Amino acid sequence: MLWLKAFHIIAIVCWFAGIFYLPRLFVYHAMAEDQATRDYLKVMERKLYLFVSPFAVLTIVFGALLIAQNIEYYLSAGWLHLKLLFVAALIAYHLYCGHLVKTFADDHNTRNHVFYRWFNEAPVIALFAIVLLAVLKPF
Repeated sequence: MLWLKAFHIIAIVCWFAGIFYLPRLFVYHAMAEDQATRDYLKVMERKLYLFVSPFAVLTIVFGALLIAQNIEYYLSAGWLHLKLLFVAALIAYHLYCGHLVKTFADDHNTRNHVFYRWFNEAPVIALFAIVLLAVLKPF
């Protein structure tokens, strides 16, 4: 069980590193004025998305294995249901980031850097909620 928790936490940290930095690249990309910079950012965005995506999968796999250790408890734990709702939102966010990587790669971005600055804040809120729910188990 402790090994699963450790690998779950490692996967989360790696996933969040990418999920925090990728939208920051979108900010820079939306602000870029020359094609050379945009082309460089396209490569960085694609590589980062491909690097962190397996960590998203590992986070889910290790989390599911942890739940399976005591499924009766977790099925009745309201805090976990709310936590999983935030995780589902993060998965959707991650997939939308993949869509944005493609949008930028095709030079079809229509949003400005201010949108991406706000977009970058969403995973911070989710992280706070997820950690507080997992640690405090309020209900």
